[in-house]
Order: sequence, then C-alpha cells, then structure tokens
Amino acid sequence: MKDIARLTGLGLATISKYLNGGSVRPKNKEAIEKAIRELDFTVNEYARGLKTRRSHTIGVVIPELSNLFITSIITVMEDILRQSGYGILVCDCRTDEKLEAEAVTFLLSKMADGIITMPASRTGEHLQPALDKGVPVLLIDRKLPGLEGKADMVLVDNEEAARSSVRRLLELGHRNIGIVVGPAHIFTSQTRLRGYYRAFGERPPDGGLVAFADYTVQGGYHAVKELVRAHPEMTALFVTNYEMTLGAILAANELHIRIPEQLSLIGFDNMELAQVISPQLSIVTQPLAEIGRCAAELMLGRLEAENTAPQTVVLSTRLLEGQSVQPFAQKKEE
Repeated sequence: MKDIARLTGLGLATISKYLNGGSVRPKNKEAIEKAIRELDFTVNEYARGLKTRRSHTIGVVIPELSNLFITSIITVMEDILRQSGYGILVCDCRTDEKLEAEAVTFLLSKMADGIITMPASRTGEHLQPALDKGVPVLLIDRKLPGLEGKADMVLVDNEEAARSSVRRLLELGHRNIGIVVGPAHIFTSQTRLRGYYRAFGERPPDGGLVAFADYTVQGGYHAVKELVRAHPEMTALFVTNYEMTLGAILAANELHIRIPEQLSLIGFDNMELAQVISPQLSIVTQPLAEIGRCAAELMLGRLEAENTAPQTVVLSTRLLEGQSVQPFAQKKEE
C-alpha cells in the first residue's frame, strides 16, 4: 500500500478504501489500478483473514463428487457466492462418516466462514465443533436429528414426490409396484419410502418390493436385477435418484425387459442422459437451481445477520410424464 501511495501520491486511507471494495473518485481509481498493474500487486487474502477473522471461503462437504445432482447444485451456489466475494472449498467424503468428520475439522482449520453440507452421517455430531465456534451450518437435501433450530436447511418434499409418483402408477392399474431407494439411514431414503407406503393408503404392501441401494449406477443396476429375480410379478417400478435410474435402465436392457410394455418405470432427476433415453422417461424433477440459490442466499444472510433464527426451506418437485409408463390393463391385453 505504501508503494501504491508513493506512485500515486494518494493517502493510505483512500487506497485502503479502494482495496476493501469502497467507492473512490474515478481519477483516483484509475491511478490506483495503474499502480497495481505496474507493481503486480495482489491482496494477501490469508493475511487479511487473520486480521478480519473472515476468510471469505465457504466449505462444502458432499458425499459423492460424482453425483450429478450434487454438482449441479454446487455450480449454482458457487456463482451466487462468488458475486458476493466468497469462494468455496469442496470436500468429497465418499459417503464415509469418518472422512466427513475429518472434512469439517479441515475446513475449520482453514477458517471457513460457513459450512454447507449434504450429510452422509446418521447424526449431526461431526458438525457440533463448527456450531460451537459460531460457524454457520446449512444442510442440503438431508435433515439430521438434533440440528433443528441450530442449522439452516434446504430440503425437498421427497415424501410427496414419492407418494404422487406411486399414486400415478396405482391410478393406471398397477399393484405390484417396486421401489429402489438409497441407504436406509439416509433422510431422503426414509421420506421417499414413507411416501411410497402412503400412496397405497390403508392397505400398504409388505416390504418385499423395496430395494435399498447406494445412489450409484451400479447400485441401481444390482437392485433392479434382484427385484426382477425375486418378484417376476412386478409390473411397475419407481427409482428414486438419477444414477440409480440409469442403472435400472441398464438392468432392464440386459434382462431384455421392454419399457413400458413389460415394466412401467418412473425415474428421478431430469439430467442429460435421462433426457435421451428411449422411450422418454416419466421422471420426477427437483428444482436444482432453486436449491442452490436458496442455500447460497441463506448462508449469505446468516453471515450478515448472525442473530436471526435458523430457517428450513422445503421445495416442491414435479412429475414430468413421458412414455415409460402405460396402464396395466393395456399391458395385459398385449
């Protein structure tokens, strides 16, 4: 700053104001920027963070970097956070609870101003050190016990998404309807499974047509092959995430099962590959951009007004009708 002052003849206060985002006279701005170019000057953000106790970095902890649902949300969040001067530091815990706890410790050591996470853990204990330090925490997609009123949450109404999808299959005459959900302990799996049972009303089926997988293509592939083997009477299937939907299609193709003639299928998340599958899938769409926007805006609001009460935002899904579902009666006639 003293070098810039020497080159420009301006006071340190004016230069400091400009470097910290303040407004200065146009001619002073031009002079400062010219000096910065000549000196090849860059702000030492780490040193600034030590003084201000702000790193302008948000830590993001996710279960799988390969999950397109997650990365689509991160892209939106990053754009909004960057516009407000924040960068993100992403940690992939590979759905490992130990790695997830280590990621939180790592982010706190890097002075992250906030933590946004799609948790893999069964409890929120790994996030308590952040909360104890007053670091804001925001959960995406998954609720954790004990964190209500302590952390912001952006959720999707997964129970209604499953209920309405299975209800649609029931309306078309299907009764032997299978479902592929994620790990049993994950909040989204539990709520989607609850919606599945709710769709049947007073006479829900037993658990035989339920398969648990791991939100991966391979997980969906093996779950569907096992369901078909164990339940040849199954006429319809609801798969509850994007990667598992792709796995279900692979399994159906390998088993020479025609969709929808032999098996009606509703998938999840209208990503690129799902859009080119033939026949066009009936599919549940989640508001990915809105999830990312809400998460970023809630975190920014928390950093600017720390005393406001944590919020929970619940967003709705939509069922897009395609050609992968047909009435059960029509199937019987064929």
